[in-house]
Amino acid sequence: MDIELLYFDDCPSWRVAEQHLAQLANEIQGVTIRRVIVDTPEAAREHRFLGSPSIHVDGSDLFAEPEAPYGLCCRIYQTPDGSAGSPTFTQIADAISARSSR
Repeated sequence: MDIELLYFDDCPSWRVAEQHLAQLANEIQGVTIRRVIVDTPEAAREHRFLGSPSIHVDGSDLFAEPEAPYGLCCRIYQTPDGSAGSPTFTQIADAISARSSR
C-alpha cells in the first residue's frame, strides 16, 4: 500500500501525522510512506491537496471532504478529543482498514 503525506513546511501539524504514519508502517507490512511537499497553488491543484497535512492512499485522499477547495492552508480534523491539526493514529488506521476492505 502506497501512502503519501502531503504538506507544506510552515504547517505545524504535518509532523504529528508523520509520526502516526511511521507507527502504522511499523505495524503493517507492505506500507510505503512518501512525503510530498506542496508549495504552490498549482501543485495544490495537481495533487488535489485539501490542506496540510493530507494523507493519500493509492492516490486518493483518506479523509476527502466533498467540495472542499484545493489550496495551501492548514487542515483541521475532527477527532474524539475535538478539532486537531492531524487525525489520530486510530482514525488513520481505521480509515485505511475500511478502504482496504472495499
